[in-house]
Amino acid sequence: MQLSDESIKLFPLGESDFEFCLEMLTCPKLMKHVSSPLTKDEAKAVFDVRSQTWNFKSNEWLALVITDVEHGEKAGWVSLRILNHDTKTAEVGFILKSHFHGKGIISSALKLLKTYAFKELNLNKLVAFCSVHNAPSYNLLERQGFVREDCLHKNSLINHKYVDNYVYGLCKSA
Repeated sequence: MQLSDESIKLFPLGESDFEFCLEMLTCPKLMKHVSSPLTKDEAKAVFDVRSQTWNFKSNEWLALVITDVEHGEKAGWVSLRILNHDTKTAEVGFILKSHFHGKGIISSALKLLKTYAFKELNLNKLVAFCSVHNAPSYNLLERQGFVREDCLHKNSLINHKYVDNYVYGLCKSA
């Protein structure tokens, strides 16, 4: 499976992506709004699960590495996880290396993922959870058509502190 446009390519996380995954998951700056940075062993465990072959019936994440076409560099990833097979609802998430921020890369990746989710997987709804302190991410979700549906108080534990999360939703167009 490959999704792409003129600026990015998305590929499933594979065995050769471990060092990239380790770099992302252990970086305090990148993980600031996601979770506490992981240890090498924790990152390896996450990688081992997310690099397995994904299928629609899976309860795990489909992790797609974002490659910047111009530079040929791995920039981050965008992910999807089926939350409820009956209602065809999935959660999306994303993370991007700092030097790629503000270049439209996550916006492009999210557009590709939305199209794949609604057209290929025939999902009904996408949801996203975002720290209330992560304005760039929730602003991006809103520009992509996601609607803020709720605020979950003390929903995440990041660096030993409870953090509130906004809940966003996007329903398939009729």
